[in-house]
Amino acid sequence: MPMKPEAKPRASLLRARMKGRDQAQVLLRMRHEMESGERRDAQGREIPAWFIAEFKLQLNDQTVLSGQLGPGMGKDPQLEFILRGAKAGDRLQLDWTDNRGAQRSDNTTVQPA
Repeated sequence: MPMKPEAKPRASLLRARMKGRDQAQVLLRMRHEMESGERRDAQGREIPAWFIAEFKLQLNDQTVLSGQLGPGMGKDPQLEFILRGAKAGDRLQLDWTDNRGAQRSDNTTVQPA
């Protein structure tokens, strides 16, 4: 069964800006092709599943969000949320691993309002 050539994981988009005194608006986009395993190529062969399996977001080395994704997620999964307890200059780090073992780690600092 053919597999897509292994692509180097692309940098995630990770942004955080203060919204109020102790909370930040966070946008994260994990850039990944995310194949479901249900599609077929031009020759009719199944394209194997390829997806982000786990991710973790840390604020100053403390986990604030973690989760598991699966083959049903679309390309470049994106989350946007308000993170309480943050302050300008805090460090955010996003780590993810896909079902083939590829890993990616990106970080940013929380920007002032």
